[in-house]
Amino acid sequence: MDEQPLRFDTKIAVLLRDDLAPWQRLNVTSFLVSGLGSQVPEVIGAPYEDADGVAYLPMFRQPVLVFEATKEVLRAAHTRVLSRALPRAVFTADLFSTGNDTDNRAAVRAVPTADLDLVGLAVYGPKGGVDKVVKGARMHP
Repeated sequence: MDEQPLRFDTKIAVLLRDDLAPWQRLNVTSFLVSGLGSQVPEVIGAPYEDADGVAYLPMFRQPVLVFEATKEVLRAAHTRVLSRALPRAVFTADLFSTGNDTDNRAAVRAVPTADLDLVGLAVYGPKGGVDKVVKGARMHP
């Protein structure tokens, strides 16, 4: 039986600043998607289980697309995601120097929206809306 690929009318996207080191890209992506998974329950699929009955945590039900862009494109994407009121998560450069969740939240809270030194943004929503948010970015190599 030929199964048709599952198509989603929503999209999960992560946009990373293009000047990050490889370890930073991985770290930022991990943190950003954890925010979406914790607050947007419809993105989470069912738990996994292997043939021996060992249980594993559920993961996203759909792919996460990772993009990269200049600082300017990332800032424009942030403005667009706010204007569309889509679920989002941010990661700022300040978070590379903190070591815990309390300090992370304090570092973001200390900076006005327009002055955030963004290095990453995650967004979830209708495909068209997310596509407009990440306009100008390119798929991560």
